[in-house]
Amino acid sequence: MTPDALVSELKSFKVFFDRTTACLTEEDSAFAPIEGLMTTARVVAHVAQTVDWFLEGAFRDIGFDMDFEKHGAEVAGVTSLTASREWLDRSFATAEETILKHSAEEWAMPLPAGPVMGGAPRFAIFSGINDHTAHHRGALAVYARLRGHIPAMPYM
Repeated sequence: MTPDALVSELKSFKVFFDRTTACLTEEDSAFAPIEGLMTTARVVAHVAQTVDWFLEGAFRDIGFDMDFEKHGAEVAGVTSLTASREWLDRSFATAEETILKHSAEEWAMPLPAGPVMGGAPRFAIFSGINDHTAHHRGALAVYARLRGHIPAMPYM
């Protein structure tokens, strides 16, 4: 996979996510369908955080940071959908910069051994980013409908 192809893929993940979730507003920030689920703002923040997590983990000698309690605490403090979207924009921009800093050969090198894609080529993280982003895009489409919004079809 060339860096340009990876950037193209990454951009499509972001377009699909943004298109589906564009109907959500700041007033939807604190909405969660039931007690114990993440709010709208926290879901978007979690997606942003996970993009960062995949990119950082791909180039750490020790692999991915598995301190999920710490990650959860960071997202728990997010209350604004606007702030979450800004984080998401920064995460995708940083991801694009990171992609372009590395050659196709570097992206083909194996990820560190471990429970997350251990030994797979680094570019495999993009299937993880896509799957994770799509999963939460779908959840947020449900959140939107529960709030009376109609989410746009992501692929059009």
